Amino acid sequence: MKVGIIIYSQTGHTREVAGLLQQNLAEKGHQASIEEITINGKTPAQPGQFEFLTKPDPVQYDAVIFGSPVQAFNLNPVMRAYLDQLPSLRGKEAACFITKQLPVKWSGGTQAVGKIKSACEAKGAMVKGAEIVFWTEGKRTESINKAVETLGGLF
Repeated sequence: MKVGIIIYSQTGHTREVAGLLQQNLAEKGHQASIEEITINGKTPAQPGQFEFLTKPDPVQYDAVIFGSPVQAFNLNPVMRAYLDQLPSLRGKEAACFITKQLPVKWSGGTQAVGKIKSACEAKGAMVKGAEIVFWTEGKRTESINKAVETLGGLF
């Protein structure tokens, strides 16, 4: 299966998880590619105050995994704007992951995951799963490993 891992990463944490996920999918025989959304504008990005430099096209993939950091207890505005402009995802399988600092789901993670899932479903995708990666020292390795194994096993 051809899987696109489409991410927006501000600090490199989301990119790091995407790299491990790509390796996991490749070990399972999938052709996995990471594509990064990039912007022109200040970070952390504010709604309406950035321009896209790159907007990956998910059409070429059989399945898509979206990854983004949480920002201000919500989905990062760059990923939100990207998802709003997506073409139809009808017939595609999808999944997502969020990276965040605070070690509790209610501090933006659940809401951010819900927004990605809703956007994908509105575009016709079948969302198979979602994970929240906590970047706090005590939970980081366990959280990354769980997300990579769970998401990598969906396809």
